[in-house]
Amino acid sequence: MPSNIEIKARAANLDELRAAVESLSGGSCETFHQEDIFFLCPAGRLKLRILGENAGELIFYTRPDTAEAKQSHYDIYRMSEPQQLRKILTAALGETVTVRKRRRVYMAGQTRIHLDEVEGLGTFMELEVVLRPGQEPEEGRAIAAELMAKLGVREADLVSCAYADLLQTRQG
Repeated sequence: MPSNIEIKARAANLDELRAAVESLSGGSCETFHQEDIFFLCPAGRLKLRILGENAGELIFYTRPDTAEAKQSHYDIYRMSEPQQLRKILTAALGETVTVRKRRRVYMAGQTRIHLDEVEGLGTFMELEVVLRPGQEPEEGRAIAAELMAKLGVREADLVSCAYADLLQTRQG
């Protein structure tokens, strides 16, 4: 199963952070409008990411809920009929929460940098250091720490859980 080392942090000044990220990454990014539907799942998390009418990804992942850089294991299945799959998964498992966001994705070496505007939550930044086969997690943590320092991400800004958890806490 592929894995990465990741952190999530609140972004108080998204424009300032975007400038720093563009400097590190060379400036180009892809922008996505994503709707992530989470389903009941006994182990890990299962979400259907709708990217458009004819594009989606079913993503299963596991990771600890801690603020520091953590290893995440994931599998992704890409499909062209996400609404049909949503109906099936909703009937079989039940939905728990939906996360809607605008995401800008930049690449800096082997790291995906996400700048997210999350409906109902605010602005965030994520680092995903995609581990190469055989690469030690400690090396990924060192890369994440170096990028955090370059981008001015403070320990106090780190978030320990998923957007879905933050939304459920607000709704609960």
